[in-house]
Amino acid sequence: MSETRTKCLIIGSGPAGFTAAIYTSRANLNPIVIEGPQPGGQLITTTEVENFPGYVDGVAGPKMMEDLRAQALRFGANIVPGLVTEVDFSDRPFKVKVNGTDTYIADTVIISTGASARYLGLPDEQKYMGMGVSACATCDGFFFRNRPVAVVGGGDTACEEALYLANLASKVYMIVRKDYLRASKVMQKRVMENDKIEVLFNTNTVSLFGPELLEGARVVTNKGTENENEYAIAIEGFFLAIGHKPNTGVFAGQIELDEQGYVKTIPGRTATNVEGVFAAGDVADPEYQQAISAAGMGCRAALEAERFLMLYE
Repeated sequence: MSETRTKCLIIGSGPAGFTAAIYTSRANLNPIVIEGPQPGGQLITTTEVENFPGYVDGVAGPKMMEDLRAQALRFGANIVPGLVTEVDFSDRPFKVKVNGTDTYIADTVIISTGASARYLGLPDEQKYMGMGVSACATCDGFFFRNRPVAVVGGGDTACEEALYLANLASKVYMIVRKDYLRASKVMQKRVMENDKIEVLFNTNTVSLFGPELLEGARVVTNKGTENENEYAIAIEGFFLAIGHKPNTGVFAGQIELDEQGYVKTIPGRTATNVEGVFAAGDVADPEYQQAISAAGMGCRAALEAERFLMLYE
């Protein structure tokens, strides 16, 4: 067990967390970054990032996060592996427990724990994880060239993933539980006009099957009605595109969250309802959820934390 004091504790190591670390390090705040269960955040599982400024030819997600981490270290950030298991924001300085043992006492905290992909909750999803089941088409689509796949979801993200996969796979099923797509009109048009994509409306996934690797899914159409029909589709890839869940479980009761669990910030700022606690990136952004917007929020959170310390020290 140990106890460490810091002016700024950053929880999370995605684009928001590392950007905050770069800025607070340059401000001589000597920040400590708690990496979390997935060092590098969601981008660590992304093959190619083409829309982050400065990478003219694109960059692999892990390489980009490696660069951001190295830049934070260069300016003096202390990056610590571990998982935050308990927080106490009732009084300053704040107390944060890592791995259930080590305590960090911080004058300011920047929450940048990101969000995780949502799954249907089927036991088969875990069984075939990495063997056909994925939550990232751009990460894993390459492995399904000329093979049939399915995408679950009906929003813009699901349509984007279906269109991306249509360039690789032999067939793409879109499993949509409603009788319509929630995506924008232009995305709907592109999907409906693509010969490789078949949209299965009013359809839910019942189970996945295959001896070792995924070979198919059982789906049910018009569930609970007299027209209910259960059947199997042959697929080798099953891609989830049904949104994300913010990683805020440990902060419940300590900070204000919205109905979806995202950290609520003061409009136009990264400050939360607790003075001295800030939030940046996907954990506080249900709308955009892009690496560049997360990095921008990390910068803003760092600047706000620095100004806060100047006023209260």
